[in-house]
Amino acid sequence: MPLMGLKTKRLIIIALVLLYGTGTLSAQEVVPADSIPSDSVFADSIGNQLSVMVDTVTKVKPPKEWSTWRPNPKRALWLALVIPGGGQIYNRKYWKLPIIYGGFVGCLYAMNWNNSQYKDYSQAYLDISDNDPETASYNKFLHLGMQITKANEDRYKDIFRKRKDKFRRWRDLSFFVLCGVYALSVIDAYVDAELSVFDISKDLSLKVEPAVLDNHMSRNPLTSSAVGLQCSLNF
Repeated sequence: MPLMGLKTKRLIIIALVLLYGTGTLSAQEVVPADSIPSDSVFADSIGNQLSVMVDTVTKVKPPKEWSTWRPNPKRALWLALVIPGGGQIYNRKYWKLPIIYGGFVGCLYAMNWNNSQYKDYSQAYLDISDNDPETASYNKFLHLGMQITKANEDRYKDIFRKRKDKFRRWRDLSFFVLCGVYALSVIDAYVDAELSVFDISKDLSLKVEPAVLDNHMSRNPLTSSAVGLQCSLNF
């Protein structure tokens, strides 16, 4: 007994051609009755076409709804650890990037400048401490017309020593501040992602209302009850 009549087959083919004109079926597949394959082959062909269409439809990802999107705290943490500012980009808090990168650039500039000053004063201190008159890099730190003599040599040695130590401390401090800016960027990315689901709507309220309280002084509910105020905080 045939699975379906000839007219039913043609109606199915025409409907599929109209709905999926760009697919594998076309109007040329509507052939005369004597060239239509057997019912089993036809049913298998229709089933294969439908399965391909279903697979194509299921592979299409729906567009992401950004209004309801919430960041993943762990992903934000790892991105901030690997890429400075990556957590803020993932959280879509782009306005924080100038603050973070400005802090990095400022700390790097301070490290470079303090390090150059430290090297200059260290070399000046070494030159003034030796007995070689050819090494006089300290002259660029002297005021116009000033010279180092035996009378003021000890004073300038102390000045150069203190300044090289000062710029070394400032260089090291700039490095620690840079690490602090990096740590704050990581913490900010994680906390910001965690608080993205925190309810800050107008439903948050504190209510104070009268209530009947049980003081547990007696088993009689009439004598063990007291009137007071009850505070309720709605989240």
